[in-house]
Amino acid sequence: MKKILIANRGEIALRVMRTCKEMGIKTVAVFSEADRMSPHVHYADEAVCIGPAPSNQSYLLGNKIIEVAKSLGVDGIHPGYGFLSENADFSQAVADAGLIFIGPRPHAIRVMGSKLAAKEAAFKYNIPLVPGTKEAISSVTEAKIIAAGIGYPILIKASAGGGGKGMRIVESEADFEEQMDRAVSEATNAFGDGSVFIEKYVSSPRHIEIQVLADAHGNVIHLFERECSVQRRHQKVIEEAPSVVLTPELRDAMGKCACDVARSCDYLGAGTCEFIFDEQNNFYFLEMNTRLQVEHPVTELITGVDLVRQQILIARGLPLTLKQEDLKINGHAIQLRVYAEDPTNNFLPSIGNLFTYRAPKGVGIRVDDGYEEGMDIPIYYDPMIAKLITYGKDRTEALARMLRAIDEYEIDGPSTTLSFGRFAFRHEAFVSGNFDTHFVKKHFSPELIEQGSEEEAKIAAMLVAHLLENRLKKPVLQQTNSTVISRGSKWKNRAK
Repeated sequence: MKKILIANRGEIALRVMRTCKEMGIKTVAVFSEADRMSPHVHYADEAVCIGPAPSNQSYLLGNKIIEVAKSLGVDGIHPGYGFLSENADFSQAVADAGLIFIGPRPHAIRVMGSKLAAKEAAFKYNIPLVPGTKEAISSVTEAKIIAAGIGYPILIKASAGGGGKGMRIVESEADFEEQMDRAVSEATNAFGDGSVFIEKYVSSPRHIEIQVLADAHGNVIHLFERECSVQRRHQKVIEEAPSVVLTPELRDAMGKCACDVARSCDYLGAGTCEFIFDEQNNFYFLEMNTRLQVEHPVTELITGVDLVRQQILIARGLPLTLKQEDLKINGHAIQLRVYAEDPTNNFLPSIGNLFTYRAPKGVGIRVDDGYEEGMDIPIYYDPMIAKLITYGKDRTEALARMLRAIDEYEIDGPSTTLSFGRFAFRHEAFVSGNFDTHFVKKHFSPELIEQGSEEEAKIAAMLVAHLLENRLKKPVLQQTNSTVISRGSKWKNRAK
């Protein structure tokens, strides 16, 4: 491949382009009218506007993207994550157009795109599954009988779901019918498919996922795990690698299961198998994400493997040169998703202009972003501004660097999850590693962030008063300006 079109936007488009540039591959950006000034547009060798801001009029127009690719002599299309990345029809259309889809084959996407089909494929390899139904259910009466057999609490989940949509926890039979109706309705609205199934609800789970790579020559390897338990609204906000709870034996067992899941659907490329991990150290396969994950940087940092490069090499038909026995975990990496969201208001989107935007720098800090100072955060897409990743020789060093990086990150305009990150990374539960997917519910409240901001403002005000007092006591030899900034609270004051 000499030219690749990236069918995505923002930080992931830039991320893919940078590896392409290192490999000597030309890149094509596609963009909506809202993204005309975005960095990924200017970084690419060529760029084409494909429509208005709404994604269903731009980034989801698979046929138009393929037309652009063919007109510009593109060899392959990289979908990034989101949008068309897990669309089997798009993968097939790319192949039918004589282009290379840098991702799995349509069959694998279809199988793993249905949670029920994924469970059926995994079952054949004796992979541990959460107790539950093996097929979709529609009869409330039948569903109640099944739920009683499994034992409450149970979880109703959309078969075609993701991102927490079409998911309902049911504590007792009295709530079952109402929660099932809501799950079916939400699944229908979100995915056009109201199929749901039931499984046992694990009350205090950790969310652990395994990164896999598979080539067209039968080679499958795993690149260890990522801990993704800190979530809001069933969506991840903090990830790290490795997990503090896995022993080498558990890591090997989960890695083997992940590789078998890949084999079960004849997988090709980079993929991620998600597991839940309970308090008794049991793990259960949940689903496979047939694409590059948002949190892939933490795996890259602890393994030294460029996952995008591996995706491209595999798509070229080359065999993996990496062997399982050669892979080792080196150090520790932590990632915070910096969303334009307000943690003090139930993490609701907080779009607006980035009046100030300065990313942190220094040893062990990586920032994958797709915005620049002065840009607007559009309302049409996911509100993620950047991914802040830190690396250290161990978890303590990575955590210390993360706190420094958060303090150095300057964002004025929209509210962000930086304040939540500062709270979480200082909390005893996170520092000790004793947390699960209910971290936000158990430990976080908006008042804790507000109290912290007020305290920072008081300290800053006291410092300014001290500086002014000292300046008044000394002869003025030269007019100077000094700036005191409390980045955590975005409080600024200029003393002259």
